[in-house]
Amino acid sequence: MWATLISLVPGLLYMAVMPAWRYRVHRWEATNEAVYAASGWLWQQWRVVPLSRVQTVDTLRGPLQQMFGLSGVTVTTASAAGAVKIKGIDHKLAGDLVEYLAKCTQAVPGDAT
Repeated sequence: MWATLISLVPGLLYMAVMPAWRYRVHRWEATNEAVYAASGWLWQQWRVVPLSRVQTVDTLRGPLQQMFGLSGVTVTTASAAGAVKIKGIDHKLAGDLVEYLAKCTQAVPGDAT
């Protein structure tokens, strides 16, 4: 009984707080010049990726995301900080975003290195 309560209470608290906190903290935007992404739970990070630095744009859909019609988009750059990941967006929006970024990166001069 106690083991159930000890695991149930933090789980319920996490389920109550996590969606609102994630909505408040995680943001992204794509323009003709760059991809902007804010993320992080306690240590928050703001990333700006100029389109001239974008090397690849990928989508990923796990089984749970497929069940809810969601996708993730990964924007890979030559940065030491790694790729920018946009998680949990509508599947159609993710496809449109990848198409948009592919067109924009082709139009921006630069070598992406």
